[in-house]
Amino acid sequence: MLRSPSPGSVTVLGECVADAFPDPARSGPQELALRVLPGGGPANTAVALARLGTPTRLRARLSHDVLGTLFRSRLAGAGVDLSGSVDAAEPSVLAVASLDASGQAAYTFYADSAADWQWSAAELAGASYDGTVCLHTGSLALIRQPGGSRIEDHLDAVREQVTICLDPNVRPHLIPLAAYRERLPRWCALTDILRLSEDDLALLLPEANPEQACDIWHALGAPLVVITRGRHGALASLNGRRVIVPAPAVDVVDTVGAGDSFTAGLLHRLAALGHLGGRLSALNLEDLADACAFAARVAALTCSVPGANPPSAEQTAQTAAFERL
Repeated sequence: MLRSPSPGSVTVLGECVADAFPDPARSGPQELALRVLPGGGPANTAVALARLGTPTRLRARLSHDVLGTLFRSRLAGAGVDLSGSVDAAEPSVLAVASLDASGQAAYTFYADSAADWQWSAAELAGASYDGTVCLHTGSLALIRQPGGSRIEDHLDAVREQVTICLDPNVRPHLIPLAAYRERLPRWCALTDILRLSEDDLALLLPEANPEQACDIWHALGAPLVVITRGRHGALASLNGRRVIVPAPAVDVVDTVGAGDSFTAGLLHRLAALGHLGGRLSALNLEDLADACAFAARVAALTCSVPGANPPSAEQTAQTAAFERL
């Protein structure tokens, strides 16, 4: 049972990325047509949270190029508060995606010297977290320099005020795996919730199974580890106590934004259950399973439509009602 309808807001800190998908119908032998959609893991999570009804603020460095205008339109249209974002002179990030037969996306990034990686300590310190129960971050903004180390320091400075959630979203074709493995112990020490995919796990700890990986990351300081496993659902480990939730059956169009939507659903439900704002000290396995099942439903709905287009609260509720029939 929900203990409060809206106990606080969630702030997301990270990048926006323009996802460009080839359009075969408009392409030719000497011409490639692209359909460009606003995306980026942190921005997708912010949009999904806002659509679910959680008051959400995005702290991003937004360019004034044509892609930055696209980002602002999408975020504002979803109801995301951009008051904590920075107007940036640098260009936006472009990622050209290709989809395999199962709908899984692979990306080529055009990201050198982009706005998203240029955070200064002064910019990060320039916003209040009054009313915020959780700060979610991760992805490329946390690992790309010079901004990544400054975000780490910022997490350390504010973690007594908010619950910290982190998604590494490993991109080995952009950042060497050694860099992720070097930074991960500090990330575990800073975060309360470590959410990552089974693909991330295979890259970070190739010799470990999910349970072993959870125990390693608990020992490094992360009390809650959630590993999403695609059509196999998710494994959540709370200081070594595990729950497994299945993935709802769905006709997959593509998987773009599914992990980000899962994170949004998880944080939305944990906030509604009253567990965000501290160190998860009152979280139990029943509420954790409830939150993960809700998150899996949100992710499945995202997979049922093209691109990173997460569902609204009404769509999610309608699906839940249908599943109970």
